[in-house]
Order: sequence, then structure tokens, then C-alpha cells
Amino acid sequence: MSALFAVNNLSISFAGSTPVVNDVSFALQAGETLALVGESGSGKTLTCRAALGILPRTAKITSGQINLRLDQGPVDLLRLDKRSLRDIRGNHVSMIFQEPMRSLSPLHRIGNQVVEVLHLHGGPMGAKARQKVLDVFEQVGFPDPERTYRSYPFELSGGMRQRAMIAMAMVARPKLMIADEPTTALDVTTQAQVLGLMKDLQQQTGMAMILVTHDLGVVANMAEKVVVMHKGSVMEAGDAAPILDAPAHPYTRALINAAPRIPEAPTPVTTQPKEDVILELKSVAKTYKLRSGRGWSAPQMVHACRGVDLALERGKTLAIVGESGSGKTTAARIALGAELPDPGGQVLFRSAAGADALPVHAMDHATRLKFQREAQMVFQDPYSSLSPRMRIQDALTEPLEIHEIGDRSSRREKAADLLRLVGLGPDMMLRYPHAFSGGQRQRLSIARALMLDPKLVVCDEPTSALDVSVQEQILLLLEEIREHKKLSYLFISHDLAVVARIADEVAVMRRGLVVEQATPAELFYNPQHPYTKALIAAQPEPEIGRPINLKLVAQGAGEPGSWPEAFRFAANDAPPLIQLKPGHKVRCHV
Repeated sequence: MSALFAVNNLSISFAGSTPVVNDVSFALQAGETLALVGESGSGKTLTCRAALGILPRTAKITSGQINLRLDQGPVDLLRLDKRSLRDIRGNHVSMIFQEPMRSLSPLHRIGNQVVEVLHLHGGPMGAKARQKVLDVFEQVGFPDPERTYRSYPFELSGGMRQRAMIAMAMVARPKLMIADEPTTALDVTTQAQVLGLMKDLQQQTGMAMILVTHDLGVVANMAEKVVVMHKGSVMEAGDAAPILDAPAHPYTRALINAAPRIPEAPTPVTTQPKEDVILELKSVAKTYKLRSGRGWSAPQMVHACRGVDLALERGKTLAIVGESGSGKTTAARIALGAELPDPGGQVLFRSAAGADALPVHAMDHATRLKFQREAQMVFQDPYSSLSPRMRIQDALTEPLEIHEIGDRSSRREKAADLLRLVGLGPDMMLRYPHAFSGGQRQRLSIARALMLDPKLVVCDEPTSALDVSVQEQILLLLEEIREHKKLSYLFISHDLAVVARIADEVAVMRRGLVVEQATPAELFYNPQHPYTKALIAAQPEPEIGRPINLKLVAQGAGEPGSWPEAFRFAANDAPPLIQLKPGHKVRCHV
């Protein structure tokens, strides 16, 4: 039987340049999942967009065929006119895009946007269309389909927006669904639930799926076939199991080796009392007041942090782990003095061993300037961290100018030295940020944070938006710089595999509370709290024989009232953080 979808010798170029997609071929049958794997810029997304006729205007298909089997026989999608192709899109082939917030209209309700798909493809109208959309919303796991139908995109979390995109792609029951990095921006627990949902929907409908990703852990959990792409060409293709177990191509082996993993065996660590603490958070809480949206209703109080007590030892890395909304970034902002804690909370900073503790939120102007030189931050998004209007040279030297350090020549010399330290050349200083890749931009952000010779660096999800190979390079760089400059890191992440690699101590946060705290060796191999167990279970491994335990994820990521009795609580009545043994604390009932 002929394949449901087949790409044959496809080549795409921009303005007559060297092909960015070069002679790519693959095929899949109904009900199969094929993963297109590769780093950013490998051509995997362009290949999928070519099938739907949504390439950039400057892109040109120079050769190839893309065949889709319909009831009347195979059709070459590249030969269809725009009207015929529109009938195919959404009706027979649908696509889930990487950024749901950019793909959904902010001006229209979620329900109306999904109903539009039915209207465009001759589906039911009026009340029948509404009911069909509500049924799909229930199918993709919305707890309150009616509320979701009336909501705008900005009123939903990232995971819920991605579910809305899946509903939009599924409502016309297509034969093929293309999912372009559908879980990259999601927390690991949400990612696991979304992947499980997509697999269930595929089994129910019999559709085929193309999964575009750089995460081989996701591939191992989802795909039967794999196509590995690099710089527009296919490096390796075939069944998923043999490729993941024994890759033949060096590039595939490099991708698998770069994938972050929780180590199989713990590294024994002796817990010692903290004698030299550079940063200390005591009873830190943060409450935000949100307007209800109705003039007669009382404002809603949101507890972003509650009773956070943390201590970072000089020269070490303390990681704060949790999903979006857990309060980890709020805690980091409070630690840097960017947010005020609620009354009773305190943040102390010690510039040197044996120095007096400075209260971060009660400093005079001169002391604050000194503190800002000694505590810097590397942000999550390297694209928005650097001004697109400033050359790299100016972006790097700006902190020195603000603090009036050195002259023009010495500032540029220091910028050049730091570019070398982060693996870039001084010849790049006259370029603008858009001339760099995502990994290079993150290196530039690290260099900028180091310009003032800080002693403390807060890293807020510094690798979450990067490919696995680039992520490996950035983690190695951060480790080398920590040893070279004797830095202390407060490392914010939702990825336990990354944390296992870099942290000396880990605090797990959920909804503003630290629920468990220990060394990586203790936390990953003797987890006690159900939420910690869910985070570990949700971590996708690039091995076919180690699928995600969705039942364990669902239990730990659920409501506190559904947890085992020792950890269960309702509303704000949380149990205390109990020390089970030296260096290991868990929030539970005694």
C-alpha cells in the first residue's frame, strides 16, 4: 500500500543561494509517528511548511514532490493552486505551531478561533459547531470546556494554550498532524501530559503524525520512525529503536550524547554545615493583589512565594526547580533586590567570607550600587536580553560605563577578553545581535553579566530555549566560568536533568512553597515528595525502554488535596518543611 504522506527529493533555497533543504526524502503510513530531528536551522520546519504552502516569500522550492494520499488517490501538494491547498490545510493536514501565543489571535476568544476551522472546511454551523468544539475541548483535557471556550489566549497558561492548539488541529479530524516543537516551551510535567494526550488522540483517530523536535527523549516516547537532519540534509533515517540504541551517523551519536540525563548512579556527597554563605533568604514571601475585573468584587490575592528559606554557599550552585508559576523566578528577583518581599522576609548578602551580612532591601544608594556590581543575572531569552539596536561592543561595555569603571580602551579590551572566555572572537564586537545564533546570543548574555566581575550570578532558565547540543555547550561554559572565577550560582530551571548536571543543592518549588530540598544525589535517588517524583518521572529519556510514567506524573502534578496523606493539604494550610536527615528536607506532616 502506498504511503499516506511522502516527501521525495525536496530542495528549498532562498534567492538562489545554497539549498537550505537539500534532497530530503521520507514517507509515513496512516497511524505512524515520524520524528524530524535536528538542531535549529537544520531545515526540518521548512520541510513541513513546504507541504502546507506556508513558506516565507523569499523561499523557493527548486525540486521535489510532496504526495498526500486522498480518497481519490495521491496528490502532489506542490502542484496545487492556493484554493485547492486551502481545502487540504486543516481538513486533511493540520499543524501545531511552536509558539501558541503567537499562533492564536489575542483579540478573539479561544472557542471562536476553533469554530472558524469548521466554518472554513464545511463543517457544522451554529450550535452544532459549538458543541463539537466543546466535545474536542473535553477530549484534549480541559477541566472546564465552557470556560475555555469563552477565554482569550492570555487568560490560559502555556500548557492550556498548547492544548487549545491541539484542539484546533484536531477538530476537523485530519489524516496527518504536523507538530512543530509542540512541547519546547512547556514544563516537564505539562510536556509529559501533552505528549500523552497527543498519543491518545492518535490512537483514537488513526491519524499519522510528524513530530518536529530536537529532544530525543520526546522521540523515544512518541515516534516509530526517525529522520535526523543537519544543515538541510538527511544524516540518518529509519526505525526509532535501532537509531536511538545504536546510531550509525556521528551527528546522531553527538545529539544522543548531548541529551541531558539524570545520572543512573548517584555521586556520594557528604553533607557539611554551610560555613561561608554568600546569599541567604529568610522567611521570604511575596503576595500580589490582582483586580477581579468587576468593580464590586474583592481583589484576588496571589501568593507567589510563601516562607522561602534558602542559603547559597560561596562558590557553589543552588538550583531552584519547579514548573511555571511555582515562584522560582519571583524568589530570584527578590534575591537580587528587584522585588520587595512581604513584611517579615529578609535577604542577606555577604560580599566576602567573614564580611558583615548586608540586608539587600535596606541598602543606601552607594551600597546598592556596589551590590549591583557583585550580583548579576543571565536571563532565559537571549533574543530579548540584548538590545537589537546596539552593537555587541556597546552592549558589553555599557555596564562599565554606568558604573564609571575604566576608560574607553580598557572597557573594549575587557569586552574582547570576555568574548574569548565564552568562546567567541573579538572580531564579532561590531556585529548586531541578529547576526548571532541562539546559542551565541546566550554566550553574549553570559559575557555581559560577567563584565562587572560579579561574585553571584542568577541564571534564570539559561538553556531552556536552546538545542540539546548548544545546551550542553552552555552548561559546560557555566561550569568552567564558575571554577575559573570562583562564582556562586543561583540556578533557576524546570529541567531536572540540567540541574543534576550543574547543582550542588536543589530546592523544589510548587505554587510558592519549597516542597523538598536536598543534594542532587539524595533528591534524585531518594525523592520523598510526590511532586518531586512527578518531575523526575516526567523527564523524557532518549531510550525506547524507559517511557514516561504518566500515572506518576499526573498524581504528583495534581492538586495537593489528591496527594498521599502525609503530604496532603488544602488551600493555604500547608505542612511545615521537616528535616528528614542532614541536608534533606521535605514538606510533610510529622
